[in-house]
Amino acid sequence: MLFGSISYLNLLPFQVFLKRTLSHNASKMSFAYKRAVPSTINKALKRRVIHAAFISSVASKKYPCTNLGIIAHKKVYSVLLLEGDNESDPASASSNQLAKILGLQGKVLIGDAALKHYLDGGEGIDLAEAWYNKTGLPFVFARLCYNRHAKEIQKIASTFSHTKVKIPQYILKKEAKKRNITPKQLTWYLEHISYKMDDKAKKSLKLFLKM
Repeated sequence: MLFGSISYLNLLPFQVFLKRTLSHNASKMSFAYKRAVPSTINKALKRRVIHAAFISSVASKKYPCTNLGIIAHKKVYSVLLLEGDNESDPASASSNQLAKILGLQGKVLIGDAALKHYLDGGEGIDLAEAWYNKTGLPFVFARLCYNRHAKEIQKIASTFSHTKVKIPQYILKKEAKKRNITPKQLTWYLEHISYKMDDKAKKSLKLFLKM
């Protein structure tokens, strides 16, 4: 099974869970990662280079998906619109569309670079917050979808949704160091991300895709 993984901090809990789960499972022998930015992962799933991945929500309606997503309630801190000329982030799909739907002008910046910009005191409009102010709903940036191995992927998703993942300190330190932030900042950021699609998240996704 080839699993695509967005190479941002917002998926760190799932990556830790998956590694821990597969280490006790024979399927580890047939499991491989492909890590990349969201727009690249979207294309890889479409071309069937990978079999499952968290893909941009704007692309998810084409695939069978699980009940997992990357969801922000109010602020997300890693999807920003900066002042300046209109400019899409080539790594993004959903966030670029979100800015257009909201009628906002500026430069879209997503992922770890956006988080670092915020933590360093940079200014910008938080697009998840802008969506919440408009709709009163959380925003679903990505969903775990697949094109093969339905039973296995659904089982993984179900188990993760019922698991409280504790990230070891050595991983927190390593991942924080890569982004030049502190482990405390990383932990704080992850507190603003949820993964299980509740009714409000499903309503929000339906509205976003309609718009």
